[in-house]
Amino acid sequence: MSAEENTVAVDRTGGDVHPTRTTREHKKAIFAGALGNAIEFLDWGIYASLAPVFADQFFPEGDAVAAFLSTLAIFAVGFFVRPLGAVVLGAYADRHGRKKALALTVTLMSAGGFVIAVCPTYAHIGVLAPVVLLVARLVQGFSAGGEWPSSVSYIVESAPPRRRAFAGSFQQVSTAAGVLLASLLALVVTSVLNDQQMHAFGWRIAFAVVAALGLTVLWLRARTRETEHFDNAELSGKPHRPVKTLFAEHKLGLLRVVGITVPGTILYYLWITNMPGYASTTTGLSLDQALLANSLAVVAFMLLLPLGGLVSDRFGRRSTFMFFLVGFALFAWPAYRLLEGGGFWTLLLVELIGVVFLVGNSANVAAIYAELFPTSVRTTGTGIPYATTVAVFGGTAPYFTTWLASIGQQDKIWIYVVASVAVGMVTIMTMPDGAKKRALD
Repeated sequence: MSAEENTVAVDRTGGDVHPTRTTREHKKAIFAGALGNAIEFLDWGIYASLAPVFADQFFPEGDAVAAFLSTLAIFAVGFFVRPLGAVVLGAYADRHGRKKALALTVTLMSAGGFVIAVCPTYAHIGVLAPVVLLVARLVQGFSAGGEWPSSVSYIVESAPPRRRAFAGSFQQVSTAAGVLLASLLALVVTSVLNDQQMHAFGWRIAFAVVAALGLTVLWLRARTRETEHFDNAELSGKPHRPVKTLFAEHKLGLLRVVGITVPGTILYYLWITNMPGYASTTTGLSLDQALLANSLAVVAFMLLLPLGGLVSDRFGRRSTFMFFLVGFALFAWPAYRLLEGGGFWTLLLVELIGVVFLVGNSANVAAIYAELFPTSVRTTGTGIPYATTVAVFGGTAPYFTTWLASIGQQDKIWIYVVASVAVGMVTIMTMPDGAKKRALD
């Protein structure tokens, strides 16, 4: 029996596997793979949410604004170390297995959170305090660079052949869930504790909770199996240089990941991450109302993602991704026009329409990326261009659009959106539709 036939017909226990049936073993792998991604975004969200509270704990007293900006600078540095994590940990996953890589990434994430939770303040250890904070964030950024592509490879490789996008959509569900959990955890600790308690120790509790959850994920991942694709490829322990092989033999695949990621990253950050701040800054809507509209839209987004995955598995990656691209190409201009002077319900409508279109991207990308590369370089091939593109466009998109609005040019934002959409269209129309592949390479 060929490897492809084996992928479709037989599972690890020798039982029959229907190409569209998600077994208990599949669900266990998807859950373990996705949950770590949720912890990653929970950790980053907690840092961003509570930075104003603990900023002066790590920097000299006297200038709260400078301390806050310094804390955010350390937060940003974590993004730019992600490509390094994608190179090193992605290669580790392609050499030694997805399971070992995922155990390592969640351990690093948990360790970084624990160090921040127990780190002495500037008043106790002086300049070592911000140094420890910086090192902890670098470790977490490094681990995040390996977590995303490793979980993509693990989840998609663990899925039935005709449920790869459906399984991969839960990786994106976990991303949104991590953002919501961060908001909820921050809300709980700030509601239960007063300002003095939050400043003294409350923020530490939040980071300790994240570290403890990371250890729980490590325990769950230890109880899962390596993917059959990796085991069948027999790569573990063999001389193998994924990064060298990737750039020598898969340059087109790397460019395709960049082309797919550009519109996905820009529009995700504009609609999910930056929209509350943009609406509050440019329309006069109160921040709490903008955040409420955003939270409701994210919940809808999470519920729609698995459905989007099923649509992708049924009708193909290209048509589903084109729904995302064409939708935003047509909606970008009226969306930003509607926001001008609009209230809560206008913002909610704009966000809801946007997340419906975003599903065409987010429910698709894990499967698209995984289907571009063979098992030997899948994690590296996904991680390096993805992490680099996100580092370049993820942070700059919100800044650029807010700057346009600040100089009275918000009516030009749609041009930026359409330009990113054009990159995605050229890319998706010039590549094969991976949904037609019965088995991964």
